[in-house]
Amino acid sequence: MTATPFDPRALLAESRLGVLATIKADGRPQLSPVMPFYDPETGLLHVSMTEGRAKTANLRRDPRATLEVTSADGASWATAEGTATLIGPGTDPHGPEVEALVRYYRRAAGEHPDWDEYRAAMVSDRRVLMTMPVDHVYGAKLR
Repeated sequence: MTATPFDPRALLAESRLGVLATIKADGRPQLSPVMPFYDPETGLLHVSMTEGRAKTANLRRDPRATLEVTSADGASWATAEGTATLIGPGTDPHGPEVEALVRYYRRAAGEHPDWDEYRAAMVSDRRVLMTMPVDHVYGAKLR
């Protein structure tokens, strides 16, 4: 019997909860729980975040980031590394920054019940979209 090889990118694609590591000014890691969306077709990882928070400030200073996800049963994990780009925050609910967040939401969660409400919230919350090409990915299935 041959076991199916573990694919960390597949776990990345199915996970909607992870821990994003950014680099503080003093060089230590700063960890934040996030809801990632990985697109295996493009190799891009997306995370919505708020302007002014530690992870956003850290990425503006040093765009290197690492995301770790774990399977629901804890039996496997995947880590993605790359250099992030931040889009936003937007001031226009129909501007390009908010449109990027709408595309992210649609791909990650489907249709929103009220897109006008979503767009307004993205502006008032000062939401930013992190996009990161995954340069390196690794992981393991533990059992």
